[in-house]
Order: sequence, then structure tokens, then C-alpha cells
Amino acid sequence: MADPNPPQISRVPAAPRPGVRPVARPVVAVPHAAPVVPVAAVAMPVGEAQPLAVVEVVAEPEPVHVLAHVDEYLRTGQESLASDIHLGVNSVPVWRRNGILGPVWSPADKLTSADTERLAMGFLTDAQKQMLAERGDVDFAYATDFGRFRASVVRHRLGIDVVFRIVSTSVRSMDQLGLPESLKMLTQYHNGLVLVTGSVGSGKSTTLAALVDEVNKTRHDHIITLEDPIEYVIESKGCHVTQREVHTHTKSFGAALRGALREDPDVIMVGEMRDLETISLAITASETGHLVMGTLHTGSAARTLDRVLDVFPIDQREQIRVMVSESLRGIISQQLIPRKDGQGRALALEILTNTPAVGNLIREAKTYMLPGVMQTGKKQGMKLMDDSLIELYDAGLISQEEAYARAEQKALMRHHFAH
Repeated sequence: MADPNPPQISRVPAAPRPGVRPVARPVVAVPHAAPVVPVAAVAMPVGEAQPLAVVEVVAEPEPVHVLAHVDEYLRTGQESLASDIHLGVNSVPVWRRNGILGPVWSPADKLTSADTERLAMGFLTDAQKQMLAERGDVDFAYATDFGRFRASVVRHRLGIDVVFRIVSTSVRSMDQLGLPESLKMLTQYHNGLVLVTGSVGSGKSTTLAALVDEVNKTRHDHIITLEDPIEYVIESKGCHVTQREVHTHTKSFGAALRGALREDPDVIMVGEMRDLETISLAITASETGHLVMGTLHTGSAARTLDRVLDVFPIDQREQIRVMVSESLRGIISQQLIPRKDGQGRALALEILTNTPAVGNLIREAKTYMLPGVMQTGKKQGMKLMDDSLIELYDAGLISQEEAYARAEQKALMRHHFAH
């Protein structure tokens, strides 16, 4: 006769652990209403029979031990679509996936200072070891047979930390990145300044590489890239491409830019415009018949222009405003926002293109009025960051909380949510 009260199954799943075999999980039969207890302590009910629940008790997995070489961590991160790998003293191995930092495995052994030093010395060259000893930090591009990575090794109070940025092995096109068609216009100029801005990890290097790739495919020019370090390897297509790495092929961005002007370039890509010398040389190059593309760590078009102008002494700013108002071609400010479904991140863009109205505001030092001009310049391809956030929210790609937290005009965003 069939049991009128068949056992109910409750399962406690084990956390996924890349590269680790699952642990066997014994099954124990206990009363449905009773708590989960060891087999020997189960007391059978007296009197009327009670329904049983079969509870799958998950055995505690063994911690993942420290791996032999950094390549093993990098392969795991690459296969799991992580963007960064952190190997730090007194910490378990950590990665960043979809913009969120978390442990690679749980549980896992914490790395000791001896572990991180062994891992670092296992892949640094003699020259890099010497630089680490002299400066206390070293940044460079690290290549393996399965990928390219941006490596940063630093010495600190507890020992040595190693951080890797995982770089895509191929340059993605503007279409693959979902960049607006109007941005292709920025790659058609033969002189001027194009800036890609955003915080660390916002995808600036990927966007800049896509712009350079568009030039490489559609023109027949000489492209020089100045990077620290070289991330994407760009093969020559229609153009001849020269890639130089700061601290490896040249002393600084400033020195590389001065040298580039004597190498018959048409397009110069500056990986980071971080100081007065580099910014000044980039503006000069953009005025002397070169298309210059660069990056800054600013969050909006208006703040980007303020940052460019503020590095100059006060007595030079009026002249620089005039130069920038004439040479600027466009500014792309971007953010990568965790998707609502947890499947990656969505790209939010603010786009400024130079028009007579924009140039006039730059000359008159009225950059605070740029958002108003951008609001009315949609036909010229301009877009405010808040409008991009609203589009992503309305499409169901990002949450209300993310859209509100990143909005410039909080009141307008609340009003949009209410309607």
C-alpha cells in the first residue's frame, strides 16, 4: 500500500567552486517537523506516524589551497568572466565580477605575505623585480598563451599585493560595444581632440581601443598609441600602427608625445592625460594637424573641461580656453552599471560634441551651462548622463536604486520614477 504521506525533499546546495570537485553529500531521514540533527540523535516519534522529510546535509567542503602560479588564478578568472583578480596579504583570493568584489572560492586559504611574494616573484622579470625594489610598485602588461592582463604589483605594510585587470584578447568594434553611430563621426576628423572619460573600471580603454580600431579600418594613416601599459594589441589594417609603452619604450607620456610629433603621425592615442605636461602637449598636437584621443578620470563633460583647464596656471587659462574651444571635437563620459538581472553591466554614456554654442561657453568659462546646451543638442548626437540612465531604467536593464544613485539631477530622477 502506498504511503499516504510521502517524504518531502529539502536541499541545501553547495556554493559553486570553480575548478574544485563537488563534495559527497549524505542523505539523512528525519521527521518533517524536526530540526536537522546528526543521525545518531534522531528520536523516532511515539504513537501516530509522522511524515518524514529527507534532508540533504551538505558536508563542509575543504578550503581551496594557495595555487602554485598566478597563471592558474588568471585562467580561472578569465573563464568565469571576471574583470579583475586581487591577490593580497591576509586575504583570500578575490575577483571582481559584474562590478562586484567577492571571494573567488569559499572557503579558501588566506594568502600570507610569503605566498604573495612567491607568486609575485614567480612571474616578474629581473628588471621588474629591480623596479619593485627601488620604487615599491611596478605596473606592466603581462601576456600568457591564453590572454593578456594589466598587472600591478605593490609593496605595502604587510608585504606584497598583486592585482590583475583581465584584458580582452581582441579589440571589439564600436558596433559590438553598442556605441551610437554618431560617435563614428569623431574618428573621421584629421585634427582635434577627442576625450573618453570615466572612473577607474568604467571601460575607457575598451572604448578608446574601439575608436582607434575604427580609424584603423577606415583610413590609411599612421597611428601612434602611448599607453601605460599596452592593453589591447592593435594589428595594422588600413593604417600603420605603432604602440609604445611608458616605462618600457619611453620614460613618460610627455617624452613619448614629444617624440611622436617627430614620427609623422596622423592619429595619436594617449592612454592617460594625467599631468600639465601631457595635457599641454596633447592640446598643442591637436592644433598642429593631428587627431589626438585621450582619457581622463572625470565623470561628466563639464567636469572634464574644468579638469583640463584647471591644470594650467591662471595666467595661461584664457589662452588655453580659446585653444580648447577650437580643437575639441567631442567628449564621451561613461559608466558601467550592474544590470538588474545580474548578467553583466550596462553602458551609460554622456556625449558632448563641439558646436559654436559649446565653443562659446568654453571661451567664456561658462562650462556650468553645458548641460543646457547638451539637452537641446540631441540632433547633433549629444546626450546627458541622466538621459542615458533613464533609458536604461525604462528598458528594465538597471534598477531604480542604481539609476537614482548615479543621477546628477536627483529631483528630476525622482519625478521620472513617480510618473
